[in-house]
Amino acid sequence: MSTNSAMHLGVVASVKHGFEHFVHRELSFFESRGAKISVYPTKFQAGLYGPRPTWNVYRWGLISLMFANLGTLLSRPASYLRLLAEAIRHRAVVDFVLAVYFAGKMRDVDLIYATFGDRKLFIAYFCKQLLNKPLICTIHAYEIYENPNPVMFARAVAACDQITTVTNYNREQLKSRYGIDPRRIEVVRLSIDLQTYRPERKFVVLIVGYFAQKKGHRILLEALRKIDNSEFELWVVGTGRDSADSVDVKALAAEMGLESQVAFFNGLSGTALRAVYHACDVFCLPSHHDDHGGAEGFPTVIIEAMACGKPVISTRHVEIPAIVEQILVDEKDVDGLADALLQTYRSADLREQMGERNRELAAEHFSHSNVKRTEAMMRAACGLPPLVEPEASPVEMQHESLTT
Repeated sequence: MSTNSAMHLGVVASVKHGFEHFVHRELSFFESRGAKISVYPTKFQAGLYGPRPTWNVYRWGLISLMFANLGTLLSRPASYLRLLAEAIRHRAVVDFVLAVYFAGKMRDVDLIYATFGDRKLFIAYFCKQLLNKPLICTIHAYEIYENPNPVMFARAVAACDQITTVTNYNREQLKSRYGIDPRRIEVVRLSIDLQTYRPERKFVVLIVGYFAQKKGHRILLEALRKIDNSEFELWVVGTGRDSADSVDVKALAAEMGLESQVAFFNGLSGTALRAVYHACDVFCLPSHHDDHGGAEGFPTVIIEAMACGKPVISTRHVEIPAIVEQILVDEKDVDGLADALLQTYRSADLREQMGERNRELAAEHFSHSNVKRTEAMMRAACGLPPLVEPEASPVEMQHESLTT
């Protein structure tokens, strides 16, 4: 094979919830350098990091396993029975059966790569015995301490043409626990794309709510596209729902070419929801009447953002102008919304002033005194007297003054 020839990797990996991120990243890098990737999964299920469309994936089933093993037994009985006996002695029959199937699909690969030193390695070991191809394994950590088959591990590692591990500590553990000559082990730390993962200043705009037309997700995305500034990042908290006014926000972001600037958090509650409120620079909900005439009451998410002391940008929609003092734009006004976002982006002092005032407004309009009024009406309807509020202690009074 010439220096610049494409390398064909036969990767034995688990894809039980997609790939581990670091494995997916590594294989993607190999492919970017010209390698052809063929994946032989011990398990397969959709996950965050699925195989790229350009990767060959050889999934197995019980019938295909049966036919592959029967065919190999008939065509190469001596090799099959010798390796089967070895698998039985070392409690690795399942690994051997899988390896026989994978080996039949692996004839064109240049190198077998086991992504972990567990059952992936055992399968790769038997593939090597059947095909006489070079084998490399990367050992991460758990395989050293909780290996599912330590005896088979020692045997398979000994057959590797190259062993890599991700830390110097691992190399010492492999020497002390398994007697592996450290000169056979290369320490290769995990890698990361330093252009993708780097320090960046982001101006975070948060929207929270169901993916309903009246919430204004489309208007906000159009404003973001108009601003055309990579420092803006939109955090979207919420989910779709089965209704006539439902909006596919993810599809909209992709359609507008904004995927790299939009982070979807799905549904959040409790501490996680408060965390995104606290972390954002500005909260934006460009509410408007939908195509069916539907409108907001008063959006709870605006109340939550105000109570967290965040600047709020919204629209002159139903009751919102009665509470939110600034900054408001007309419904569906993309240009006005873009200008409002830029106004807050350019002034940290304005954001701080708006946040402080919103906290005051939240305390004025939305404290527990509201639900106490409802409670009093309920008690009156039941013929019960109003509850007598306990007198607050000086410490409680001081705490109340600090938080409102």
